Amino acid sequence: MTALVVHPQTQPLLGGVPVPSDKSIGHRAFLLAGIANGTSRITGFSFGADNVSTLDAMAALGSHWERDGKDAVVVKGTGLFGLIEPKGPIDCGNSGTTMRLLAGILVAQPFATTLIGDASLTRRPMKRIFTPLRERGGRLHGSSNDSGEDRPPVHIEALPEAERLRPLQYASPIASAQIKSAVLLSGLYAHGATQIFEPSISRDHSERMLRALGVPLEAVGSLVTLDPAGWNGMLPGLELALPGDLSAAAFLLAAGLLVPDSQVTVRHVGLNPTRTGFLEVVRDLGGLLAVEQEGDEAGEPVGRITAAFSQLRGTKAGGETVVRAIDEVPILAGLAARASGTTTIRDAQELRVKESDRLAEMAAVLRAFGVAVEELPDGLVVEGQPEGPLKGAHVDAHGDHRIAMTAAVLALLGDAPTRIEDVDAIGTSFPRFVGTLRALGANVDVVS
Repeated sequence: MTALVVHPQTQPLLGGVPVPSDKSIGHRAFLLAGIANGTSRITGFSFGADNVSTLDAMAALGSHWERDGKDAVVVKGTGLFGLIEPKGPIDCGNSGTTMRLLAGILVAQPFATTLIGDASLTRRPMKRIFTPLRERGGRLHGSSNDSGEDRPPVHIEALPEAERLRPLQYASPIASAQIKSAVLLSGLYAHGATQIFEPSISRDHSERMLRALGVPLEAVGSLVTLDPAGWNGMLPGLELALPGDLSAAAFLLAAGLLVPDSQVTVRHVGLNPTRTGFLEVVRDLGGLLAVEQEGDEAGEPVGRITAAFSQLRGTKAGGETVVRAIDEVPILAGLAARASGTTTIRDAQELRVKESDRLAEMAAVLRAFGVAVEELPDGLVVEGQPEGPLKGAHVDAHGDHRIAMTAAVLALLGDAPTRIEDVDAIGTSFPRFVGTLRALGANVDVVS
């Protein structure tokens, strides 16, 4: 098990760096490429473990992929109805997105499938996708715990060849792009229209990509309708350059905001408005950001973001803004640790069922650095410590990549080296995180 030792930063962090490709867009691109008619070429791929799990899952179902150079993948699709029965359970690794979105495709297949994952994924809730998929005729179940919540492994029964998935109108109790995407992917196979309504708009990568591929889909507010009437049931091959992941960029931008006299630029980053809640909260904290849009990829706006050292102030964040910043809440709490005054983050209860209980783990990390924090059922109240160094700490990331990277950023401000345990999961989303920090001027050691 790997650990990081991060030394206090004695000089500014300076430079422009790339970030890994957006995992959320990558998952969707690889799933759709796998069921496309023809061949897809997807560039800008960083080979993080989560996206590779999706590629390997589709390969087990009959699609084929290979690397093309340093950062490109070529995928040969099977067509919508060309998937084959896998030889055994499909291992989704640590990727909840792989498991949940893939289930939306597999409920329509004439063969049975079992989806498994690592210890972390096995603890994550699946009932949220089971409910709508069962309503339209899918036959799937998990392992129930004492609370009645279905968890992996996910067992998906064969859909009899004489049957088709039914039309669906579903009001999701939570705003979740994974629920929405699983429902929409199942809608590609359904006999009739699919409608899903959310309490607020979650990230819309699936909608953008499906429309770009010619699928008849309409979004009005938080209501999305997919009606395959008149559609030929064929997806063309993709030609896509994946944008950089804003949720990965957030850690580098935060480091630039926190370390005195720093200026950090991240390039070719996705700027989808359903993902930019992080930028809005940073500005509310008083952070100095410059955002420049430079184009788009498959309907996804991309550009560069520069962060400069800032004197931060406390703020309140909640509602749909936090929904659009859910992956970045740990690092936002890290920024709040250096803000003057109090920062309150609410409506983030979804973080309790991620790779770890991120609210509890983040509270523990902040306390280890000497920061006062109150844990709420749906968030955190952080008392900022803007003056003086943080305490050098010894923290455990408990296998959660976002907790590990947040701790690494805070450690730059310590009065002594900080050791962060159980950081291997960083490779699921940001394989070159340590090297990128070093390129900006940080002193980080990797130890066993």
